[in-house]
Amino acid sequence: MSITTAYEDDWFLVVDKPAGLLSVPAARNEKYTLTNILNGELEKKGVQYRLHPCHRLDRETSGLMIYAKGKAQQKKMMDMFRGRLVHKKYIAFVQGKLPKPQGQIKYDIEGKSALTKYRVLEERSNFSLAEVTPLTGRTNQIRIHFRQIGHPLVGESKFAFRRDYALRFKRVCLHAEYLGFIHPVTGEKINLSVGLAKDLRDFLLKHA
Repeated sequence: MSITTAYEDDWFLVVDKPAGLLSVPAARNEKYTLTNILNGELEKKGVQYRLHPCHRLDRETSGLMIYAKGKAQQKKMMDMFRGRLVHKKYIAFVQGKLPKPQGQIKYDIEGKSALTKYRVLEERSNFSLAEVTPLTGRTNQIRIHFRQIGHPLVGESKFAFRRDYALRFKRVCLHAEYLGFIHPVTGEKINLSVGLAKDLRDFLLKHA
């Protein structure tokens, strides 16, 4: 599988994760993960360091993911995520028409506060394209929040009943489009973005 590099320096690698891959091995110890694929390629090249994920994306989510070249750099970047110093934006295809062109969703998740902002980019006949910014980092936050307001993501099957919606897709229509942060080593401002995955572009063409 070809994994596209979005950014690389001496300390970090940012890749465009394909949908369908786990970021890291789960409880079932699945070996075919993005992390294992990337480290397997490095091993073939005789590279000494290993890549360590600094955050996670769902199996079904595509888009930008940061890896550190070593444990020390991983800790620095994970501390930045915990401190909400990494700015994230996603593109989501949402069932139906959202109540407002922009707004925020604030519902606790597993007893912890969670806040998601959104901005509608475009409305189609039976779904909306939204730019989504999670201001907290709860697991499955975006998927849960849009289900809670009655507009689950297109393709959602974990937090909504797929049969309740005429518009369907093979995976959750969620793409990690943008990451912005101050580089923890160089102090440089890093802004990265990546276009929609091909299957999502094809979906838009089909439902123009």
